[in-house]
Amino acid sequence: MTADHYRVQIKVENGHLEGTVLVPKTTVPGVLFVHGWGGSQEQYIERARLAAAIGCVCLTFDLTGHGRTQSEQQSVTRQANLNDLLAAYDVLAAHPLIDSNAIAVVGSSYGGYLAAIMTELRPVRWLGLRVPALYLDEGWTIPKRALHVEHDLVAYRSRIVPSTENRALRAAANFKGDVLLVESEHDQRVPHTVIASYLQAFMQAHSLTYRVIDGADHGLSDAGSQRAYTAMLENWLSEMVAGLRAGARGATPGPAKE
Repeated sequence: MTADHYRVQIKVENGHLEGTVLVPKTTVPGVLFVHGWGGSQEQYIERARLAAAIGCVCLTFDLTGHGRTQSEQQSVTRQANLNDLLAAYDVLAAHPLIDSNAIAVVGSSYGGYLAAIMTELRPVRWLGLRVPALYLDEGWTIPKRALHVEHDLVAYRSRIVPSTENRALRAAANFKGDVLLVESEHDQRVPHTVIASYLQAFMQAHSLTYRVIDGADHGLSDAGSQRAYTAMLENWLSEMVAGLRAGARGATPGPAKE
């Protein structure tokens, strides 16, 4: 961890000695974890513990329509869930130990999609996306569950989508922080074409780390895939935090201007 320092003179019998006092900085990075549709914060608790072990303040939470608000899953909209994410970010950013220039957002599937959009609305330094989903912009305020009926998502996700045609991809195209993008080799919900659309969009990213979990499905249903993703995420976060403490970069890029 970087430290502030100042010079001191240490009195001795025959004069004084020159010394330097180093004081550790009190702020640390923050990490916000966003689960996917049908998931819960429990999926990220252990990974949050690992991030805390490398010196981060972490926050996991349940999106509306999940956890104790499961009954609202039929009616919740993307706008409502985006508002959830913004509220959670603000709680994390207000923590007295948080370095406001060092906040990471890590999301899976639907949570990754929302996380990408959020980078236009809040400062994010690091963005970790596992199998981020794509949805058409139309129907933003209708219930999220209805999108699978109203839209042909299979066809939409089977082609490369230009960043100009999708809100999440437009946000990705404007993002200037560091990105981790993780794909599952045998994903039937978020195929490679979706990942390729995100890869194509992140042209302005400061760095882009792309990984594929061999043999994995969308939900990482086997223990080996879970361990592989945890290792990828932990290694990437460790690298990002180490770079910050070494003074590798300056302030966090702010949200894109309208």
